This record gives sequence, structure tokens and C-alpha cells, in this order.
Amino acid sequence: MSNTITDTNFNFPGQQSVYKGKVREVYALENDVLVMVATDRLSAFDVVMPKGIPYKGQILNQIATKMMAATADIVPNWLVATPDPNVAIGHACIPFMVEMVIRGYMSGHAAREYKAGKRVLCGVAMPEGMKENDAFPEPIITPATKAEKGDHDEDISREALLERGIVSAADYEVLEQYTHALFKRGSEIAADRGLILVDTKYEFGKTKEGKIVLIDEIHTPDSSRYFYADGYEERQERGEPQKQLSKEFVRQWLIANGFQGLEGQTVPEMTDAYIESVSERYIELYENITGESFVKADITDIQQRIESNVLAYL
Repeated sequence: MSNTITDTNFNFPGQQSVYKGKVREVYALENDVLVMVATDRLSAFDVVMPKGIPYKGQILNQIATKMMAATADIVPNWLVATPDPNVAIGHACIPFMVEMVIRGYMSGHAAREYKAGKRVLCGVAMPEGMKENDAFPEPIITPATKAEKGDHDEDISREALLERGIVSAADYEVLEQYTHALFKRGSEIAADRGLILVDTKYEFGKTKEGKIVLIDEIHTPDSSRYFYADGYEERQERGEPQKQLSKEFVRQWLIANGFQGLEGQTVPEMTDAYIESVSERYIELYENITGESFVKADITDIQQRIESNVLAYL
């Protein structure tokens, strides 16, 4: 098996704290500098899988930084530099405790809820008579509260968000506007690659100056679902599954092996061959989403490489 990075323990100059998320580890340094390391951890159903996926962190980090550069003219973001394939450095922000999920199509979680008979998701009505993977008349925003480590994210309506004081009405208006603008640009970028951006999520924070900026990842296969545009209509007409570019293939494998993150369920064994196949799928995702060939970074000693590159930048 190739080397992977699933945990870090750096001590950078001026380091003040470390936050470990499901996939990313965020080092807060003095002067409001954040160093975000994308690990090779794989999370599904809000559970971190026991083994890392080779090159996954590099893939997510490089897609996210490319997409931030491609949207910086419409929405400001936190990013300043990417000194290593797995690392992004930017401005410290106070994150909003909400994920802005936007859906152009009825897929994934929305389709599962629809099949269960629900016609309202996060306070938003879904039309009758839809089939899985049909396009919504207009993209819908279905927010989720950001879970503490180990907990599940929770669907929430705009009204409940405001009622619970998770976000102010004025700030939420900006989050909605930015979410729609990013999804429109992301959909245009996807269309240029022969893809459909089905749904995605964005996270935002506020700088110490009070400016709302995009943070975390954007338009990656972990945060987004893509379909191949070619043959989409024909597959819908025939009632066939769509060809997907997203982490959904991992979720479907887990479901088929009796795991959905529910109490009492055990993560099925991920063999070396399966992990290698997931790594290959992520590389395929990268190349399709960016339109560029993936260049594998040196993974002889990933920790040492990251440390050297970050210290050289700082």
C-alpha cells in the first residue's frame, strides 16, 4: 500500500491551537494565520473510515484551491497560499456553524428523504411527481448545522437557523447570495468539462474585520456530487442510475455492506485492493473536474515534506 497521512502533530512557529476535523487539521498561528492540512482520511455518514486513501488529501486540496481561484472574483475567500500539495494557508475566520447545502437535482440525501415520503426538506417544498436525479425547477438551499466531532450534521430550515440565533438575518442573506453565485459559477465550470454539478455545500466565516468569506473546500468530490452530462437525459428517461463523479460510490459500497453510520453498525473491512480502487477513482475525479492530469506528489515521507514546505513559506 502507498503511504498515507491520517494524522498530524506539527508545531509551527507562533502556533496557538489545533483543530482536527473529519478530514482537515487546522493549525492557528499568531497574526490570524491558519494552516490547513488536508489529510488522506475518508469520512462517510459522518464516520471516519479506519484507513486512509492514497493522494486523497492532495486531490481535495488542489481541487479546492483551483476552484477558489476560479471564483474569487464573485465571492471573497480565506486563501492566501498553497505551499504544499496538501496544505492551504489563509486568514483566520470565525466560522458560521452552518453548512450551506445547495441542490440543483434531487439526489443523495434529498432523494432518500423523498423516497421516504417527505416533500419538505429544510423548510423548502419539493414538487410532487419527481424521479430520483431529476432537476429541481430552481436550485434549493437546504442548510445543515455543523456537527461537533463524532456527531451527525442536522438538517435545519432558514427559519430555525435565525430563531436559534445560529446566524443573523443580515448575514444569512449574504450567505444565500454567495451560495447561489458560487453554484452558478461551479455549474458553468462543470458544464465546460462535460459534467453536471448536482449538489454541493459551502462553508463561510467572518474575518476579524467583519468580512464574510468562503472557507474550507469548494467543488471537491467530498463536498459535491457531479454527473456526466453525456447521456444524462437518456438515463433519466430509462430510469437508469446516473454516472456519478462524487464520494457517493463509497457511500453506496458501505450501504451494500450493511453500514450507514447507525448505532451498532460496524464499518466493513476495506481491503488494500478496495482502497487502491478508491484512490484511482479520486484521481479520475480530479482529472475530470479540473481538466488536467493529476501529478502525484512525493509520498516517501509526507509529514516531513509538509513541514519543510510550510516552514519555508512561513
